Amino acid sequence: QVQLVESGGGLVQAGNSLRISCAASGGIFSNYKMGWFRQAPGKGREFVAFITRSGVSTSYGDSVTGRFTISRDNTKRTIGLQMNNLKPDDTAVYYCAADPSTTYRSGRIASNYDYWGQGTQVTVSS
Repeated sequence: QVQLVESGGGLVQAGNSLRISCAASGGIFSNYKMGWFRQAPGKGREFVAFITRSGVSTSYGDSVTGRFTISRDNTKRTIGLQMNNLKPDDTAVYYCAADPSTTYRSGRIASNYDYWGQGTQVTVSS
């Protein structure tokens, strides 16, 4: 079992930057593929970013490519999401998630993740 806790959300003006983090406890963190998803009011959960166990490979959703960067520190058991040039459409609750599977599963699909944090609110004002 792994527990995930997000932090760093808040209110920011459009065009500015924000970094959110996710801390993991329990389990062997370096064994988990990790992802960020977000959910805006009235919308489904949207893929934001994914990072492999080693941190060597990443992928991003189309709407955030070039603006967001996912990272991880296996020693500190954390992942981060650096969000630059934020837009009002980025307003959502952001969730981190962990996939402990050893077989290939797409990191872009929410149902492939077994563990989720409680989320952190990011609000971007225009």
